[in-house]
Amino acid sequence: MKRQRFLPTIAEQPFFILPESVGWYWDDPEHTVDRRENSWNTFSIHYIVSGKGYLETVQETYLLERGDAFLYFPLQRQRYYSDQEDPWSVLWIHFYGTAINEFLIERGFHRSHLWTLRQTKPLEQAFEELLTELEKEEFYHLSRMSTLTYAILAEFVNQAVPQSAVKLPESTDRILQLLPRMQNEACKPFDLPYWAQQAEVSTFYFCKLFKKATQMTPMEFITLCRLQKAKQWLLEKKEWTIREIAMEAGYPSISYFNKRFLEQESMTPSEYRQLYWKQ
Repeated sequence: MKRQRFLPTIAEQPFFILPESVGWYWDDPEHTVDRRENSWNTFSIHYIVSGKGYLETVQETYLLERGDAFLYFPLQRQRYYSDQEDPWSVLWIHFYGTAINEFLIERGFHRSHLWTLRQTKPLEQAFEELLTELEKEEFYHLSRMSTLTYAILAEFVNQAVPQSAVKLPESTDRILQLLPRMQNEACKPFDLPYWAQQAEVSTFYFCKLFKKATQMTPMEFITLCRLQKAKQWLLEKKEWTIREIAMEAGYPSISYFNKRFLEQESMTPSEYRQLYWKQ
């Protein structure tokens, strides 16, 4: 089964990134790709939604399962294929742009083909949005295509860790599932033992897994959630004082609220409010 779209390559264009082709293959045990070195002139990302497959290098063959992904730079040798008994469901995209090489190298993505995604739903959603757009057969909407393609690249770069790193355990998945609740309750006093109990781990292990899953500590996450609310209230609740907003955001001390806001936004809450009220 396949969903796929192919587009003309545009030599001179003002966009950072454009897609050359994008697709989704599933239930195809015969899916095999073997490209010689210097034969393919685009970048590509493949993400495994379910099932199994394999990627071969000169040295080794690697097993790929749900949450794994692989990235190729232009002109690289490519050899990958689906498992016969448990064929993979794989989302893929080929893309190009004049500055993408430097963008990926600066972030270390030239060091490996093989990656694992900490969170998968944002990348899957980005693929679905681009596929749906391209299925309209309106490839001349270049700005829209570029935006949706960049969303795929951005989600990949943000969530990918080298596959050689330890894969996230099931308990980390439970932490990721807690994030919406933690965000909704961020303005309440933060109770680390409570949230560790929800994940069924110790407080020490909760902090360790949280850092691995989100690249921040639990308190850093809570702070960002609180400041997001505070910024919204500063503009929408004009009748509220800074002290009232600080209290609502979970900061009984207005001086500490001002300090955290300044650290994050490089301006005080009052300066932020005045900046937007002048517009």
